Amino acid sequence: MLPDGLDDLYQEIILDHYKRPHNRGTVDGAELKAEGYNPFCGDQITLTAHVDSNGLITDVGLEGQGCAISQASASMMSDHLKGHTLEEVASLSHLFREMMHDHEVTDAEEEQLEDLAALQGVKKFPVRIKCALLAWATVDDAIAEYRKTHASS
Repeated sequence: MLPDGLDDLYQEIILDHYKRPHNRGTVDGAELKAEGYNPFCGDQITLTAHVDSNGLITDVGLEGQGCAISQASASMMSDHLKGHTLEEVASLSHLFREMMHDHEVTDAEEEQLEDLAALQGVKKFPVRIKCALLAWATVDDAIAEYRKTHASS
């Protein structure tokens, strides 16, 4: 349960990311690419990102359409990808998934999640959890494909 007053702040953060999404567009020559689609509601996410030779994500592009939750989650996630390794992103994705599935977030984890913690209120609406997780499933797919492709090179 969120402390009093945080619900309004969190709603504001989510609406801001929905109305003014970050990292819109595509990254030319992206090494990390995936498309996510929720057939139940029509939410869509296309993720492209540049990964340098050290496995660090240096640029991110997002395209998509859908509800405020799916698009805000994607926007927030895109901010957190830049400057992080694939391993760090995979770890953050795991933490985000746990948070969405009723894991009680510690103060340290909330610091790690930063504004993504605003989405923990979505847990109150189980049918919307998939909306918040769409971008994360997409980045997980992109990382898996990247690793598969680069393991064989």
